[in-house]
Amino acid sequence: MRMTTQELNERTFEFGIRVVRAVEFLPRSDAAREIGRQLLRAGTSVGANYRAAARAKSRADFVAKLGIVEEECDEAAYWMEVIMALKLLKPSRQIRNPQSAIRNHQRRRRSASFSSVMSITGSPR
Repeated sequence: MRMTTQELNERTFEFGIRVVRAVEFLPRSDAAREIGRQLLRAGTSVGANYRAAARAKSRADFVAKLGIVEEECDEAAYWMEVIMALKLLKPSRQIRNPQSAIRNHQRRRRSASFSSVMSITGSPR
């Protein structure tokens, strides 16, 4: 499935919003707050960094900025795994099996590497 830059902007923005909402449901313990801060930082930076990549000045700049997006996605996935391993969030109706959702997300992320995103979105403007 090919996505436009606008569609990826919207998806990464929505991801950030969902991260914010999830962090709000974490317990108020010190550990949960710290993990939540880490997830919040990584999860919300995905969209911001993708927007920056879409405005890259050159192909090299685009590739470098997408590398940052990939790192932040990976870090967000890590903190989500920690949250699920510690059972800090109860499964919602939207995600009946959170562990499966994380594995599916990681599988999709590996199969659709950011080099393929470059071919989907085209050269930077």
